[in-house]
Amino acid sequence: MTVVDKNADRLGTRKVAEAYLKYLYSPEGQKIAAKNFYRPSDRRAVDAELLQAVCRIEVVQRERCLRRLAKTRRRTHFADKGVFDQIYAAK
Repeated sequence: MTVVDKNADRLGTRKVAEAYLKYLYSPEGQKIAAKNFYRPSDRRAVDAELLQAVCRIEVVQRERCLRRLAKTRRRTHFADKGVFDQIYAAK
């Protein structure tokens, strides 16, 4: 998160925007984030039981994910009698 200079200056909201960001990254703001199932950026500020409720995200290699997606698309959309054939036949 950041303050967009052009917008903050145009709207006259720089002080409010900067205060919001300061609060957001404070220990209290991090606890609120964790209570709402967001991963806090500072885990030390959050109680252990709150951290357990936050989902762990599995890191997947981008290339592996894209290969799976391409394979699924071919089967679903472009295979015989797939989505493409159904749309084309409907015309």
